[in-house]
Amino acid sequence: MNAEGVDQKRRRVLVTATSAVGAVGVGFIAVPFISSMNPSAKARAAGAPVQADVSKLEPGALLRVKYRGQPIWVVRRTDKMLEALPTLEPKLVDPDSAVESQQPPYCANPTRSIKPEYFVAIGICTHLGCSPTYRPEFAPDDMGPDWKGGWFCPCHGSKFDLAGRVYKGVPAPTNLVIPKHKYVNENTILVGEDEGAA
Repeated sequence: MNAEGVDQKRRRVLVTATSAVGAVGVGFIAVPFISSMNPSAKARAAGAPVQADVSKLEPGALLRVKYRGQPIWVVRRTDKMLEALPTLEPKLVDPDSAVESQQPPYCANPTRSIKPEYFVAIGICTHLGCSPTYRPEFAPDDMGPDWKGGWFCPCHGSKFDLAGRVYKGVPAPTNLVIPKHKYVNENTILVGEDEGAA
């Protein structure tokens, strides 16, 4: 066949139509492939911020919620608990929360919280990842007369006060980690997001 017998207009239409059908086919193949790279709904939910309702939390009580597979503690501290915090400073490794990575900037204060009444922390010991026991009572027999509430890790003996600050002479090297969080309203704390989040 020679070039004179070729209908160029018809050839362009066929090439364009074939290209369009091919592009649609590639799209049908690419969409499921690309979608399979997205995290599952379960994985997205595991990383989503979690709400903690503190409306029924009694003074001195501990509320546990789960965020990204980690236990989050919310404690409603009493006035007595808050008054005891400054008295413990000589016994603590980092009483001023100088290690920046342990809490967001808005919690780098003596109570390590946004509102002094509520303490929010990741419930994992900074030594080997155990979950310490909440011991809010003052001077129990097994903890001694100097104990003014806090957390005790029975695995290796680490102790933390009611602001999550670690005591001197225990295996845990740093204070408990404070997750980013904010108050949605007077009774709801959103863990995993703060005011700087978009």
